[in-house]
Amino acid sequence: MRSVALLGTGLLGEAIGRRLLQQGVSLFVWNRSQERSNALIDAGAQALSSPCEAPHSCNSVITVLRDGPVTAAVLKDIGHLDGSTLITMGTVGITESQSLARQAAQQGGHYLEAPVLGSKPQALNGSLLVMAGGEAQVFEEQQPLLSHLSQEPLLVGPVGSGAATKLALNQLIASLTHSFSLSLQLIQRAGVPVETFMNILRTSALYAPTFDKKLQRMLDHNYADPNFSTALLRKDLRLFLEEATTAGLQEHGLTGLLSLLEQAKGTDLDDQDYCALHELTVLP
Repeated sequence: MRSVALLGTGLLGEAIGRRLLQQGVSLFVWNRSQERSNALIDAGAQALSSPCEAPHSCNSVITVLRDGPVTAAVLKDIGHLDGSTLITMGTVGITESQSLARQAAQQGGHYLEAPVLGSKPQALNGSLLVMAGGEAQVFEEQQPLLSHLSQEPLLVGPVGSGAATKLALNQLIASLTHSFSLSLQLIQRAGVPVETFMNILRTSALYAPTFDKKLQRMLDHNYADPNFSTALLRKDLRLFLEEATTAGLQEHGLTGLLSLLEQAKGTDLDDQDYCALHELTVLP
């Protein structure tokens, strides 16, 4: 039986852990707030008292942490990796991921970035989209593990390419949600029936399934029980803009959206579903 350490048991981390347990993986878990690991421990996982225990128990160490700096700090706490492979599944920047790879090597381990598209439901049924970045041999060694979480884990390229792909996709989440909200606000103020607008949109090349996925939430102004929060979307959009600037891209069209998302800071919207940005597309 394969033994895996899971560091970070928040919303996505817990779902990943449940899936691995269901697939017969021997799972060791740690979270800075230990009570957030209790559900997985009750389901059969074993608790780690600190990250440094992970490489002694497991040859694969998955992190599902908030960002790059947090992941780097936890990796430092792990200490020597003893040949284990660190698999980062949280969203981090390109340069952050490359730095994590160097850090893992210096600590005697291997590294594979494996960010995912999808959230709790997809993690639970094993249909996450995994976009890995790293050495082909490391990917091949970890592919059986990743296949518990994804129907077809994909090696995108070297370290940094998986992170870039994930950021590019999350930028689309932000931009599509924002543009749909603005369109919805305008047609409602013009007296156009929402279903009339949607029927036209659904038959056009402009349609994206996410529009219907978020439509009712926006109409009901109900953003509770999120799988991905406004705060995390803002964090990822900021990361995208940083990487776009480094790459010499013209990113001014997105800076306004980031400023809009900044308005959610300190409000209830921050911890709600990311489509709560619909509340920000109306002037106060």
